[in-house]
Amino acid sequence: MASYDSTTGLPKTTAFENGVLLLTLTLVTMLYAMSVTIANVSLPQIKGALSATTDQIALIVTFNIIATAVATPMTGWLTARFGRRSVMIWSVAGFTVASFLCGTATSLEQLVVYRFMQGACGAPLVPLSQAIVVDSFPKEKIGSATAIYGMGVVLGPILAPTIGGYLSETYSWRWVFFMIVPCGLASLVGVMAFIKRRRSRPSAHLDWTGFIALALSIAAFQFMLDRGQRLDWFDNWQIVACCWVAVLGFYIFLSHSLTAERPFLNPRLLTKRNYVLGLLFAFVFGLLNFTPITLLPALLQTLRGYPDSIVGIILGIRGTGTLLGFTFMFLRGSRIDPRITMFAGFFLQGVSGWYMAQFNINLTTFDVLWTAWLQGLGVGLIWVPLSMVTFSQLDETETAEGSAVFHLMRNFGSSVFISISIAIMIRTGTTSYSELSENATPLNQGLAFQDSLFTIWSLDNSQTLAALSGEIGRQAIMIGYLNAFYAFAITAFAVCPFLFLAKVKK
Repeated sequence: MASYDSTTGLPKTTAFENGVLLLTLTLVTMLYAMSVTIANVSLPQIKGALSATTDQIALIVTFNIIATAVATPMTGWLTARFGRRSVMIWSVAGFTVASFLCGTATSLEQLVVYRFMQGACGAPLVPLSQAIVVDSFPKEKIGSATAIYGMGVVLGPILAPTIGGYLSETYSWRWVFFMIVPCGLASLVGVMAFIKRRRSRPSAHLDWTGFIALALSIAAFQFMLDRGQRLDWFDNWQIVACCWVAVLGFYIFLSHSLTAERPFLNPRLLTKRNYVLGLLFAFVFGLLNFTPITLLPALLQTLRGYPDSIVGIILGIRGTGTLLGFTFMFLRGSRIDPRITMFAGFFLQGVSGWYMAQFNINLTTFDVLWTAWLQGLGVGLIWVPLSMVTFSQLDETETAEGSAVFHLMRNFGSSVFISISIAIMIRTGTTSYSELSENATPLNQGLAFQDSLFTIWSLDNSQTLAALSGEIGRQAIMIGYLNAFYAFAITAFAVCPFLFLAKVKK
């Protein structure tokens, strides 16, 4: 009979078993990290295959993030109710099946549903894997184990778009999801073989009223943002209904949290200055994290004709910047004031966004590479000190509850800003097209020189007129993207002064 550790309730294991367990958990984490970015590289191809518009195709990204945000707070309750091993097995299995179904989708509605399932099933993987790593290793080895485990988080965004872009270009967009299946099956075998059952399970409580009210509010608000531009905002009954559901759900959540004995969000946590500021910073971090990798593939493929493989490499280069940032924080981060490294991270993201807002229709690969890499570096510099500041004033009994809300805010911010950025791009692009097309008139002297280099823009026949209309459309869309990048840069710069409001012990 296996002997159990009296502290963790887990079976005692050898160094070899711990090593294999660590590799399994790293693979599981990399599996989830791959799914977050892997679809972005093929969004334009999916858009054409499923006859979707730009704002419709964004649902594939935003609803996956929303599902993760909503399901993550349930991890503690699921673990206490069914055990870590069972939750990991079913999560990996459900995630793998959902990934396969994404590859078989024949309509946008099916793909959105399957991506929602993928996000919901994948939500427990990272927090559970991290908890098992901490519990399975002695205190003196937790640092090294966490560093190896963290490679899964970093390598996923590097490998996924690079390999996914090649498969998408060579075969089709469906293979960006099919490629996850073998990794999922390998992870499932490893989880079943090396994750042991606990002898005892800690009790957990989930405030279902507050949780469901908040989940409905977030989902309704997200749908309103995603579909608002297409449905003409509050002139459409669906947007009005979603707005009321969002407001009513948040009111129920807020009033219940202030009156319930054990609410989903303990109001006492909001008395901790660093925690409140950390939630704000996490929300802004979420706003910035996934927006560029959602906008860039469409810009490069639609306006510049880049193949999927090159776009995948560009997104992978962004991941190398993140890897460098994490490496720096691992080696030197503990010696630097976390507010300074957070400031550097957000400032670098702002600089990157500002330079992206200076792009023109003839942008080069190098322009995109170095700005994307700089964004990745900013992400790597922000994450560790952000976590340190947020949880610095919380007790051990408050960490699990605080972590659930922290990750919810981060994911919610990501989905919100993706929708806002796409709305900015579409709305300002449409406005710019109207303004630019006013110059396509016989009274424009620039179009009157038929023997010049501008003969292609002549208004004499339908072919040249169509070419002129197409070029105006390209330029207008580019202006829309630039405005979205301006919003990205302004958001990053705006949060920088507030970072120093956090209190840090010397």
